[in-house]
Amino acid sequence: MPSLGVARSRWPVVAWIRLKVPPPPAPTMLTAGPPPPPAPPLDLLAPNPVPTDPRKRVFAYEEELADWSVRLVWDADDPELLEAECRAPIFGARLPRAEVPKFWAEVKRLIAPIGPLPVDAADPRP
Repeated sequence: MPSLGVARSRWPVVAWIRLKVPPPPAPTMLTAGPPPPPAPPLDLLAPNPVPTDPRKRVFAYEEELADWSVRLVWDADDPELLEAECRAPIFGARLPRAEVPKFWAEVKRLIAPIGPLPVDAADPRP
């Protein structure tokens, strides 16, 4: 899974989850022309520019925890997916099995305002 935007943490991604976001309601068009770009599904997501493509609209949120950090990423070009990354100072390995439920619980806490979302893909699954 490619990581979009620029993460604050330089730790590698050791676990990730891709969630399906419900489609937003269709915008009400008051004038002719293309519809406005979609808004991020969570208020905590902030613009996170992609240095190699300034036209891309990527939004992210990153929170440092005790031993690792969690990062949510949403790409306006693919609005039905919300990606969560677990970044930790673990090189060449995945997140330890005992830490996976903690990561999933943290993601559930962060996405609580939009409700439970179906999982599209994950590595590793709990």
